[in-house]
Amino acid sequence: MTDLSTPGGLPDHAQLPIEFRCQTCGRLLSINRSAAGQSVKCPDCNGVMRAPGLGENQRLDSTEPARIEATPAAARSDAAAVLSSDGQPAKNAEASQVQSPPSARVRRTKELYDRVVEQIRKIYIGQDELVEGTLCALFSGGHVLIESVPGLGKTLLVCALGKVLGCKFGRIQFTADLMPSDLTGAPIFNMKSQDFEFRAGPVFTQLLLADEINRSPAKTHAALLEIMQEYQVTVDRVRHKIERPFLVMATQNPIESEGTYNLPEAQLDRFMFKIVAEYPSEPEEAAVLKMHRAQIDLQKHLEANIEVVTNPEEILQVTDHCRETIVDDRLLDYINSLVRLTRVWPQFHMGASPRAGISLLHGARTLAAFRGRDYAVPDDVVDIALPALRHRVMLTAEAEVEGHDVDELLRNLMRSVEVPRL
Repeated sequence: MTDLSTPGGLPDHAQLPIEFRCQTCGRLLSINRSAAGQSVKCPDCNGVMRAPGLGENQRLDSTEPARIEATPAAARSDAAAVLSSDGQPAKNAEASQVQSPPSARVRRTKELYDRVVEQIRKIYIGQDELVEGTLCALFSGGHVLIESVPGLGKTLLVCALGKVLGCKFGRIQFTADLMPSDLTGAPIFNMKSQDFEFRAGPVFTQLLLADEINRSPAKTHAALLEIMQEYQVTVDRVRHKIERPFLVMATQNPIESEGTYNLPEAQLDRFMFKIVAEYPSEPEEAAVLKMHRAQIDLQKHLEANIEVVTNPEEILQVTDHCRETIVDDRLLDYINSLVRLTRVWPQFHMGASPRAGISLLHGARTLAAFRGRDYAVPDDVVDIALPALRHRVMLTAEAEVEGHDVDELLRNLMRSVEVPRL
């Protein structure tokens, strides 16, 4: 039991604590009897509950500690108090920041995320940042650019996601001779009807793997811009809608430059995240080898052991729910400060666009929902800042000559911005 300090003017018997357990995480909390009946916030899970009052057998002048159960508090109560580090209830100056326990909507989102990750882990080992970033982009209505060497299982991840999410998925191998119509489709003359009919291309799916996207010329890249932004294809002045949800996972190889084309800045900015996939750790790679020791057929394993846990309709509903996550004005100011600072940072020739701030906002809200909260915190922004910003800034010539790394410069930039206290 924590030894609590006594505020001035309280009698000695008021120092005796009331002990009760957090209804969200089960932690044993302790407050002074003078705080009985107030709302308190658990320092572990941030759950808010009403501290128990003193009954007939737990009078204020009692000489025994009281152990009783708490009742949930109403969200954003003006009388809320936050437990400080020494166990004392401290009045919160901003009552709007006191959050209630997770609502049914938030619990549903977290449970769905946990089920999806659980199924993916049956066949796809490691790459936690890639899995989390891809799901965050999907439930935020964005797209992902993945930079990695070959052989890290990107195609397997798309296949696993398609099966688990109950969505259609496809793959396009980008080459130097790939034409825009090869992506979007084109009118084909039907000899029987003596008329042109539109034959849809491979982009008419829901999870699209654009493999080695930087091997195609700019006109082919441009064909994806309308699809990624407006979820439609225009052919012969006729618009063809893409079925939602729709996620583009584009990959590029960082070690080869021969026969490749740099993605235009306009298309880079369309990607919500750029995720750098690294080699697996030693235990993860050993687990991959053990999985393949029996020479299992991955396609059969995918069909037999991976369960469908959701469907496109539920994904769209959860995406709408994620948009309801609360974002404090001070967190918006923090996001704005990060994005605007990239435009004046000495080592950056070009800073991030306003779309970067929008990506940070949407990604932080979705990440908060994945973590079981209906409000975003600065940690949510920090965790996705590098994927959201690294492809939207350009180094100066001097910084490139000096061998500076974009991620390290962004970390230095983030350390220079004061994190808001929410």
